[in-house]
Amino acid sequence: MSAADSRRVLVTGAASGLGAALADAFEARGDRVLRTDLRGAELRLDITSDEDWAGALAHVEETWGGLDVLVNNAGVAGGGRLDVAQHDEWQWIFDINLFGMVRGLRTFVPLLKRQGAGQVVNVASLAGLVHPAGMASYNAVKAAVVALTETTGHELAAHGVTAHAVCPGFFRTNLMDSLRGADAALGQVMSSLVEDSPVSAQDVAAAVLAGLDAGDELILPDESARAALHLKRADRASYDAVMRAQAANLERIAEAVDE
Repeated sequence: MSAADSRRVLVTGAASGLGAALADAFEARGDRVLRTDLRGAELRLDITSDEDWAGALAHVEETWGGLDVLVNNAGVAGGGRLDVAQHDEWQWIFDINLFGMVRGLRTFVPLLKRQGAGQVVNVASLAGLVHPAGMASYNAVKAAVVALTETTGHELAAHGVTAHAVCPGFFRTNLMDSLRGADAALGQVMSSLVEDSPVSAQDVAAAVLAGLDAGDELILPDESARAALHLKRADRASYDAVMRAQAANLERIAEAVDE
């Protein structure tokens, strides 16, 4: 890829996990990547800070004169059963996982419109499409990200900008380091699913780039995610049975944790 063909890419949450894997994958293709994060990245970016987003925009304009791909990846893990999770946990996860992304869009959409080109990549989750018990706040915020992404695509299509929602299932990453919440049973379940997953962050990143190349607006990077969504769409009764069995299992785990 020549310098003229090299894309200009900003990745949030790029110091580790999927963000780092995405940044590495873009760079391996010859793209120029601005890695942003709270710490340990080229540029400090707290996605809940309007001032930090303004600084990122100024850096991009001064360094590159524009941006080709905005990757809203930064986020945290959370959840909890409805009668266990506290209100402040809901507020926390929405402030970061949704409104952090909204701030990024509000900051960069005017630039993308002026350019008449660009891609917006929002990292959601399979939880935005398939909704396991015990994860109401996480399911809800990721579903909001999916809706936000679709809306972004509709609004910006006339300006040559596309929007892509990434919805992986559980994969090996350090996301669980950010887990917060009163529901210890859910934390135990989620941690096990992440640790035992055969899918790596690098696998997800490779699938994301392939999805962008194909123009996919919804990117399901792993087979387990595709199978779960297919079951929901093709056989709702079986899907509900699986989800309710999972809910019952969570309650059994909670009883054991509380003993």
